[in-house]
Amino acid sequence: MQPLSDIPIEGFSAYMGRLEELLSDSVTSADPNLSEVAMHLIKAGGKRIRPTLAIAAAAAGNAPIDDSVLLSGVAVELVHLASLYHDDVMDEATTRRNSPSVNSRWGNLVAIVAGDFLLARAAGIAARLGQPVAELLADTLARLCEGQILEVNTAFKVDRTQEQYLAAISGKTASLMATSCKIGALASSLDEGIASKLEQVGYLFGMVYQIRDDILDIVGTRDELGKPPAQDLVEGIYTLPTIFALERQSAKGKLAVLLSQNRAGALDVADLDLARREILISGSLEKSVALARGYCNEAALLAGEINHKVGNYLGDLSPRLLDGIEEIIEARLNSEMAS
Repeated sequence: MQPLSDIPIEGFSAYMGRLEELLSDSVTSADPNLSEVAMHLIKAGGKRIRPTLAIAAAAAGNAPIDDSVLLSGVAVELVHLASLYHDDVMDEATTRRNSPSVNSRWGNLVAIVAGDFLLARAAGIAARLGQPVAELLADTLARLCEGQILEVNTAFKVDRTQEQYLAAISGKTASLMATSCKIGALASSLDEGIASKLEQVGYLFGMVYQIRDDILDIVGTRDELGKPPAQDLVEGIYTLPTIFALERQSAKGKLAVLLSQNRAGALDVADLDLARREILISGSLEKSVALARGYCNEAALLAGEINHKVGNYLGDLSPRLLDGIEEIIEARLNSEMAS
């Protein structure tokens, strides 16, 4: 999905071309082996959502898109890439973006060190952009870690709450989306008032982004997702649809019994099919969409206060993420009920 591909910024493709150059330059090392590992996922492509948010934030404040703005986008993209390197080690992933994952090709130690290298380069860029940017990035790294720990601490727990889930995704996903908008605003010296609004729009987009991802993990297919579906269930990460489904069952319900016995590697294909079916028929996916739409409404209101076509576009991004999601759920449910 390319939710930012039609952003109303004149010369946008040229800005993105320059950003790609800066991104590649930022991970070049005197050690060619490290450069190769650091470039691995950059060469594999990606949506570049976070740097695009940085560019959009500057544009929404009528600021010029200079190298400072583009470098702020590079910094947040490096943080995102580093998190992927580390995530793949934790998840023992073998592929990423239709390419071998770094850990599967070079091993866990190299993947972890390369991820740390990307974070170091991001920190260097932030420091050169000024103290406010450096502080913002440091605080965001802390929030990413806090969100990940919150998720790990509730792994395999069937009593995980909606509040615990939202706190985790606020840190591990939404914080970097928020920072992507804020860093572009800081790099272009926008007024604090508009910078804060842009930061909040980015945060709300991040919340919707993660909820949508967690819905698709239940209803998507391997071809659609680029990975096996229901991996969160396999790893004991019970996301919003699962939490809502469990709330509608007693402790003796099929899903509750199955997941209460879950451990790493314990669920087989039949177990996963049963779990996904129970979630599908519970109505929890629709309830998750409804909660996400609440964030969409907040984003639209804030974007309207920015009073700029790019700001309005950013406000529209959250609901666009949910375009067609109800139809996907309905089609999956109908297919399940017919089988």
